[in-house]
Amino acid sequence: MADKPPLPHEFLPPVPSLTVTSDDVADGQKFPDTCLADIMGMTGDNQSPHLHWEGAPPETQSFAVTCHDPDAPTGSGFWHWVVFDIPADVSDLPQGAGSGSMKGLPKGAKHVRNDAGQSGYLGPAPPPGHGDHRYVFTVHAVKEPALGVDETATPAFVGFNLTFNTVARGSVIPTYGR
Repeated sequence: MADKPPLPHEFLPPVPSLTVTSDDVADGQKFPDTCLADIMGMTGDNQSPHLHWEGAPPETQSFAVTCHDPDAPTGSGFWHWVVFDIPADVSDLPQGAGSGSMKGLPKGAKHVRNDAGQSGYLGPAPPPGHGDHRYVFTVHAVKEPALGVDETATPAFVGFNLTFNTVARGSVIPTYGR
């Protein structure tokens, strides 16, 4: 893939930056097996990665976390994870908070279905030979304590609501190809 599609937040209104880090993934680095999918010939553990964020502005009342693959061969990318209504006093999600038993997912946080139709995280499983895909994990600082949508919303509808309620955002972008 010579020309990469734009990142999911490039055309949204600018907001201040959050710092997002992880014990499991890093910008431009390959995913560990623990965070890879367990479908389509993949044998990963499908554990959502640890994420830590800092630098939220004082008006932050909640957070949302999204993971989008803009390089998926769909014409619209692929939403791997959307969780929102994370309380404002949370600054970490442990590995696995979005998958399996969801241990460590803060009380009140809500998932919508990813683009595979599952509630929660789905790790990378790009088509063989399609090159490296970017997985954009974004933490959004939200100016409302609840985003005002429920678990039946689509990732796009959550994103629409985030666009008008995000006061800061930051991303970490690991890669994976096979």
